[in-house]
Amino acid sequence: MSAQATMEVSRSPTRRVALLRLAHITTADLSLRFLLLDQLRAFQDAGFDVLAVSAPGPWADDLVRAGIPHAAVPGLERRWAPLGDLRALGGLVRVLARHRPHIVHTHTPKGRMLGRLAARLVGVPVVVNTFHGLYGLDGSWLRRRAFVWLERAGVRLGDFDLCQSREDLATLLRERITTPERSAYLGNGVDLSRFDPARVDRRAVRRRLGIADGALVVGTVGRLVWEKGFREFFAMAAALTAEDARVVPLIVGPVEAGKPDGIPSPVLEEVARRCRVRFLGLRTDMPDLYAAMDVFVLPSYREGFPRSAVEAAAMGRAMVLTDIRGCREVVQDGHNGFLVPPRDAAALTERVRQLLRDPPLRERFGVRSRARALAEFDERRVVATTLRVYERLWEARRAGRGAGVPR
Repeated sequence: MSAQATMEVSRSPTRRVALLRLAHITTADLSLRFLLLDQLRAFQDAGFDVLAVSAPGPWADDLVRAGIPHAAVPGLERRWAPLGDLRALGGLVRVLARHRPHIVHTHTPKGRMLGRLAARLVGVPVVVNTFHGLYGLDGSWLRRRAFVWLERAGVRLGDFDLCQSREDLATLLRERITTPERSAYLGNGVDLSRFDPARVDRRAVRRRLGIADGALVVGTVGRLVWEKGFREFFAMAAALTAEDARVVPLIVGPVEAGKPDGIPSPVLEEVARRCRVRFLGLRTDMPDLYAAMDVFVLPSYREGFPRSAVEAAAMGRAMVLTDIRGCREVVQDGHNGFLVPPRDAAALTERVRQLLRDPPLRERFGVRSRARALAEFDERRVVATTLRVYERLWEARRAGRGAGVPR
């Protein structure tokens, strides 16, 4: 390894490093654009030559405009398909062989499986993965056992695992998928200077959206698929709009009608007509939209560590989330919001109704949400943790100690 490939970084992410090539691999360019872009910029600021890798998609141009090179790999889409996956593996091998990264960082189930394998085939020195959720544990006993077996095999291709959720990390350790020596809690975070309620004129945003000052806005953010709990959200919207004409249900997120779990367009049209639900589509002005809400709702059936809930907390919203992994890390029941059982429309409706009828409670929950975000959800801490892992792994590799992070 040449002198240019050595790392000179302290525990602080503000120190620059000598040029190391870093590739982040995930399935969807949407994830790179909306979940990882700020982190990729921070890694560039720390001195890395960063490459973003995903399936082709419309958001790649945004990455390039932001100064992050992007490599498109056909077949790397979320869904598993044997022939497409082989094609994706070959594409990843070609991309990594051309870029020759010193560190590969993988995300999402398919991204980590194919990305780690491609990295080892090419001889990448350091391979890191982030677990954003353990969706493979949902389902039958056979499916759970298959997931555990595959993940135990997969982690042997990597050097270190970061985990966004404390509950998920405990599960990984309990199932012996990883070990304490080669894993760490990462958490989740956002740019708290951007997601800051003090920087947004709530009344101006509402006027721009055509929402009256006295309206009671109940909002959610997510892809329009059933597993996000939209059956329960629609039932809640129907009940509350029938009770109070001031209630405005608001949904931000892309239509996924072509996906197996996507909500058909006729259903969306009927809900918009019958329940006065406002569908805003995929947006980039998220701080404004959270500021327009009175209550943020996330009725998902499964989550890793929901970014939308973290953003809503940073914007000081009272929240009602389902009592599932990930959501429990954002809302402390009765402190900054409520947790309700998944698939329970009546419980969801009752808790949202309670918050709409009690402005002081909404205000208390909102203040506590912002305080929790300041304490727990700062993206700078996520970046600093990741940079420390990169540093220690690279130094261990250079010293010939192999995988693992020295304590």
